[in-house]
Amino acid sequence: MGEDRRLTAVVALAQGMAAAHTPRESWRAAALGACRALAGNFAALSVWERERGRLRVLANVGDRAFDEEEFPDGEAYPVHQFPEITEFLHERWARGGEPNAWVETAEGSTAGRPGYCHQRVAALRRRGRGCCVVAPIVLHGRAWGELYVARPAGEPVFDRADADFATVLASVVAAGLAQTERLEEARRLAYTDALTGLANRRAVDVRLDEAIEQHRRDGAVVSLVVCDLNGLKRVNDTRGHAMGDQLLERFGSVLSLCGAMLPGALAARLGGDEFCLLAVGPAADEVVRAAGELCRRAADLELGEGVACGIASTQDPIGPVRSGRRLFRLADAAQYRAKAVRATKPVVAGREGPDDPVVRLADEPSPAKAERRRFRGRR
Repeated sequence: MGEDRRLTAVVALAQGMAAAHTPRESWRAAALGACRALAGNFAALSVWERERGRLRVLANVGDRAFDEEEFPDGEAYPVHQFPEITEFLHERWARGGEPNAWVETAEGSTAGRPGYCHQRVAALRRRGRGCCVVAPIVLHGRAWGELYVARPAGEPVFDRADADFATVLASVVAAGLAQTERLEEARRLAYTDALTGLANRRAVDVRLDEAIEQHRRDGAVVSLVVCDLNGLKRVNDTRGHAMGDQLLERFGSVLSLCGAMLPGALAARLGGDEFCLLAVGPAADEVVRAAGELCRRAADLELGEGVACGIASTQDPIGPVRSGRRLFRLADAAQYRAKAVRATKPVVAGREGPDDPVVRLADEPSPAKAERRRFRGRR
């Protein structure tokens, strides 16, 4: 391949990774770009998991064999089955060697043990491939994983120039992976409460919009638990804000624990002393049970004075729910009532008959209500 074509291939790979919006898209772009750049028919990107001593495949692209998924959940190989990786990690690199790519062929090597062929050579033969080039990926100064590109049997075997080019491609992939990590961290911070590690209000808004759309489309049950942590101001005033933060963190852990009772539930801190659980799928009664457990555990916390908890679910008689804003208003009104009557259990919207006071409070248009309670849910 000429220098101009190789430069074009490098640029295309970098642009493909830069355009990715998720880690999976980035992995696929890396493997696909390398496959095209090296004129292969198959490529894979794998990560070395040190703590498990294994090489785990993240993405397979091109002409995949029957046992190769594009994004496999469980395709992993013990590193000891790959002597060339062991050599690279524990010998060559430790002595100051560079992370250069190497070439393997289906012919393999029988030196030392007649008939012996290692895992990678066996895989080439099993999948009808004639050769491969393997390029270590170094990220943040450490071995991260590898880029693997193969050609079918009968095609020209990769040469030293191809291996050198694969080394360059691996460095481009490493830069792309670093950028993906930075973007993922930025996204995580944008949707995470810094103190508790729970989701934040922005994450709830996004998920709630998706949930209401799913409810309108498929009839999915959507339930929202809104909590107001009692006694935070007293703790801040008498024991300091560090202890107040500790109360928030402890309650966040309790909320997360109780949220785990509801598959897929989102636990979030809305701000200040306000928290919520958003569940899509579980029945309303399951959500009420989880919220009841939350109230019990919150009451047992050393700090604070328990929690006021309100629930609104599309499975209860609360009228049509066409927006996340209305569900929020209903859950908030239930929480307001729980606080007003000092309830030790959750208050559930729609469960007090045709003239349910919570539903009436949530839907009441009078200005007096706004003075009594500042409803959250404005969009």
